[in-house]
Amino acid sequence: MVSQKNDKRWMRLALSHGARGLGQTWPNPNVGCVIVKNNIVLGRGFTQPGGRPHAEALALKQAGSAANEATAYVTLEPCVHTGKTPPCTNALINAGISRVVIATVDPDPRVAGKGIQALKDAGITVSLDVMKSEADQVHAGFFAKTLKNRPIVTLKLATSLDGKIATQTGDSQWITGEPSRRFVHYLRATHDAVMVGSGTVEADNPSLTVRNFGNHIRQPVRVILDSNAHINTNNNLAKSARETPVWICHGEHADFNDWSDTGAISIPCLLSPDGLNLPDVMSKLAQKGLTRVFCEGGGKLGAALIKENLVDQLIIMQAGVAIGLEGVTALGAMNTKILKDAPQFKLQQVRTIGTDVISTWSNSYLN
Repeated sequence: MVSQKNDKRWMRLALSHGARGLGQTWPNPNVGCVIVKNNIVLGRGFTQPGGRPHAEALALKQAGSAANEATAYVTLEPCVHTGKTPPCTNALINAGISRVVIATVDPDPRVAGKGIQALKDAGITVSLDVMKSEADQVHAGFFAKTLKNRPIVTLKLATSLDGKIATQTGDSQWITGEPSRRFVHYLRATHDAVMVGSGTVEADNPSLTVRNFGNHIRQPVRVILDSNAHINTNNNLAKSARETPVWICHGEHADFNDWSDTGAISIPCLLSPDGLNLPDVMSKLAQKGLTRVFCEGGGKLGAALIKENLVDQLIIMQAGVAIGLEGVTALGAMNTKILKDAPQFKLQQVRTIGTDVISTWSNSYLN
C-alpha cells in the first residue's frame, strides 16, 4: 500500500541530495534520486558537477540488481532524450523499477511529459507532484533558463543598521562578521556564477572565489559587467582568469583587446541609455548555460537589477553598526516617486549568523 507520508519522507531525502548539486551542475538541473524497497534505501545520487552522471544513474548503480521492483524517488521528471548519456527513463525501465515518484515535471521541450509517458508505457506506476513546491524552488534556476531564457538572480547586500554599505571614505571591510563572510562563500558555491560591476572590481579588487570549502568545489564563473571593457587588467580576476573562468559582459563595440590575453571570455551585449541592457545580459548568460547568478555588485548595479525586475532573491546581511547619513547607501538611485510603485519583496526567512541578522526576501520564481 502506498503511503503519502512515506513518499514525502523519501522525496525529502531526494531533495536534500539534489541540493548538494546547487551551483555545481549547470547547465543541467541539480536532480536528486533515491531508490527504496521495503522502506530500505538501496541507492541514492545527485547530478554530478558539470551535469554528468545524472542522479538516477548513480542511484541505480548503487542499488544494483536489488533495484528490481523498487521505487525511485526523483526530484525532476527523468530525461527521455539521448544527449551525452542515454535517457534516464531507459535506465529506470531496464533496472526493473516498478514505481517512479516525481516531484515536478521538466519544462524542457525535449522532456516535458515525455519521460512520464515513457515510464507509463513500460508498465511503471508513476506518481506526480510529491513535494512539488519544494522541488520547484530547488529547480528554479533551471526553469528560468528554460522558460524565460535567463538565470535567476540572488542579490546580496551587506549593510549597517542604517542601510549603508561603506563609510563616506569607501571603507567597507568588514561591516559584517566572519561567520557571515563564510556564509557568503557558501552562497557563491551554490550559484553558477558571481557577478559584479566594474566599479566593485576597481574599488575592492576581489577574487570572487569559494574558499575553505574543500578542493572538490566547482568554482563559480566570475562575471564582470563593464560596458566599455575598460577595467585595468592589473587585478586578481584578470590574473586568475585561466584557472577560474572570468566572463566580461560589455557593449558590442567595446575594445576587448586589453583582456584578450588574460583568458577572460568576451560576451558582447546590447546597450541601454544607462549602460548595459541587463535583460540582454541575462539572456546571454542563460545561452551560455548559467541558471543561478549571485550578485555581489555595488548599490548601482543592485538598484539597476531591481528596477528591471531581475532580482529573484534578496539577501540582506545586517550588522549592528551605525554609519550615518554620509555613508554609502546600499542601493543606488531608483527614481521611485510613489511608494506603491516601489519594487516589492516577500520575506522568506530571518535568522542570525554570529552577531549579524540575515533576512531573505523573494520575488518571481522563488515566491
